[in-house]
Amino acid sequence: PPSSSPSSPLWALPEELLLLICSYLDVQALGRLGQVCRRLRFFSSRDLLWRRIARGCLNSGFTQLGTDLAPGIPVKERVKVSQNWRHGRCRRETVLKWKCKQVAPFSSACLMPWMELDGEYLYLSQAENIQAYQLCPDGTGLQRHPQAIFSGHQEDVCRFVLVNSHIVSGGGDGNIVLHKIHGSYSVKFSAHEQEVNCVDFQGGLIVSGSRDRTAKVWSLSAGRVGQCLHTVQTEDRVWSIAISPLLSSFVTGTACCGHTSPLRIWDFESGQLLTCLGTDFHRGAGVLDVFYETPSLLLSCGYDTYIRYWDIRTSTRKCVREWEEPHDSALYCIRSDGNHMIASGSSYYGVVRLWDKRQTRCLQSFHLSSPTSSPVYCLRFSTTHLYAALASALHVLDFTA
Repeated sequence: PPSSSPSSPLWALPEELLLLICSYLDVQALGRLGQVCRRLRFFSSRDLLWRRIARGCLNSGFTQLGTDLAPGIPVKERVKVSQNWRHGRCRRETVLKWKCKQVAPFSSACLMPWMELDGEYLYLSQAENIQAYQLCPDGTGLQRHPQAIFSGHQEDVCRFVLVNSHIVSGGGDGNIVLHKIHGSYSVKFSAHEQEVNCVDFQGGLIVSGSRDRTAKVWSLSAGRVGQCLHTVQTEDRVWSIAISPLLSSFVTGTACCGHTSPLRIWDFESGQLLTCLGTDFHRGAGVLDVFYETPSLLLSCGYDTYIRYWDIRTSTRKCVREWEEPHDSALYCIRSDGNHMIASGSSYYGVVRLWDKRQTRCLQSFHLSSPTSSPVYCLRFSTTHLYAALASALHVLDFTA
């Protein structure tokens, strides 16, 4: 190994050349270099040297385009934790429990919780409210009591999104509620004749989808708050919805009870149909979750047990890749790290699976509700933790273990 002496020819080189030379080293070689001396340990831990390696790892905080989503965490540490994600090494914990709602003798209706992560807080819908829980500093769980509670619905919150310090939620009462997180400002308006199954919010516009077989576009501009700009007749129940990052269109995922594709893209300006995605959906293959990774790449999942990856630049008739849930379970939710990893939640026994897009088979699976069975209604993850919301509990997987 090279000497760390200031007179060494290696250290006589400009730092730019040293970084270039070391950039050709792999994980093992960089690790060995860091064992030579303190100076090389410091030098070999530079983010610049680990960035290339991290972009090839699972959930290391880098998107396909190279955007760093976790700039506060050393890249070397993220690469280390990434190995735990790949090999399924984690500590499991149930951090919250709640009871099912009793609606009639001998019958019950379970909550269908939804959540969002935002920095040091986790926002979780429980019945009619959305509660903000502060994450523990050591990452072991949540504070026992919520820091804030956002209310306004008369029935359960179905879905909500958190964007630019605002929460937009849709409820079983057919209403949409907008809250400003740091303040008392809130707006509520009647949106649909039946429950609002899904919402999204970007660029001062809200889109919503409902069991009443419509999707709607709403304005939040001054003087027009809550004004409906377009009503789209989807001819089917809308289970999921997402706005394109370009703010020019939005996609709806419907129940697929007819002969029309359950995935359709609509124009924001006119409300007209732009295109249908896919031609081989079977009847009943409803899309329960859909979201954009980039303006041209999106992921979908649903009742037909497949995760589908769409690239609308190449084809709208067929997805570019797909992964099948091995136990033939409906997929309620999916999430991506924006690069190589997908996490999915299935309808039976609280099964969470991790997928590597570069492989065809599931990478790791975790059973969170055995021996009783519950769907994973929502999941979110950071570079170190994965949170999964089931019918009666919130589970966390800690991959720093």
